[in-house]
Amino acid sequence: MTETRTLSLDEIEDLSFRALVAVGTSEANARPLAVATAATEADGIASHGLLYIPIYCEHVQCGKVDGQAEPRLDRPAPSVLTVDAATGFAHAAIDLGFDQLMPLARSQGVAVLAIRNSYNCGVLGYHTARLARAGLVGLGFTNAPASIAPSGGSKPVVGTNPFSLAVPGEDGEPAILIDQSASTIAKSEVMKHAREGKPIPVGWALDGEGNPTTDPEVGLKGSMAPSGGYKGVGVALLVETMAAALTGATLGIDASPFSGTAGGPPRTGQFFIAIDPGATSGDRFAPLVARLAAAVHDQDNAHLPGDGRRGRRLRARAQGVAVNSATLERIEKIIAA
Repeated sequence: MTETRTLSLDEIEDLSFRALVAVGTSEANARPLAVATAATEADGIASHGLLYIPIYCEHVQCGKVDGQAEPRLDRPAPSVLTVDAATGFAHAAIDLGFDQLMPLARSQGVAVLAIRNSYNCGVLGYHTARLARAGLVGLGFTNAPASIAPSGGSKPVVGTNPFSLAVPGEDGEPAILIDQSASTIAKSEVMKHAREGKPIPVGWALDGEGNPTTDPEVGLKGSMAPSGGYKGVGVALLVETMAAALTGATLGIDASPFSGTAGGPPRTGQFFIAIDPGATSGDRFAPLVARLAAAVHDQDNAHLPGDGRRGRRLRARAQGVAVNSATLERIEKIIAA
């Protein structure tokens, strides 16, 4: 049985922050990533939480990400913001952009943020949920190193490329939070199974010839299975257009892996659209969303995307999070080194 220790969200944030700073990350870059790590653990997405801190630290040390980077913001058009992440962490670049994106969306009705020369942004829904909590409809896109082969092909061309939609609710939390990748499952889950030596379910990944496999190592060398077949490939191409082509970032076929130390900075991108619902629907937006949500919740056992995360988040705030002891030991060794 896996040993765990229960940590509060503040303890998770502090541990993450100290580890990142210990390997040479500036405090300005470490803090937003540490905050996001705690929030990710609270939402129950362990594959993108503390488990990733040693990887982030390794990437700072090998130069895959610049821990001292200073992102640069520009406003090339009235409702358009761009940020050059300067091969640093995406979280600091997103924070810089969001500081202006939110008020700009309220004044213009809609505004966009394009980020290039970036890195893995973790859980995309974490970022769009922040827009929803500010009363804005948030759409987010982020591309990743190629891991999905096109329909009829066997060589990866696009990444797992998630998109996210966060819709503000009446209680200040997102009423709907869609956060899904173009693949059947996030690649990090296959990597997690590979580290643990566990087989993966059929339908998660394909081998080099495009055949289903239950071996995570084979799947990582082959292709992630697109969600819904050709429809998943379509989603991946949509995200690639939004997050890479529209931002001027690196295409997934040219980006270095988010795992391992080879290849230098991936220089991928993120794209966010923030919409003020009052500008398009006036006072009709909130009751329409509430009616839509109620139509789902009124059915036995039915749930909306994001409901599970919301429940886990509330429990975590009160009870803390059970974290893998081995992961904590790795992080504590980084801090003590």
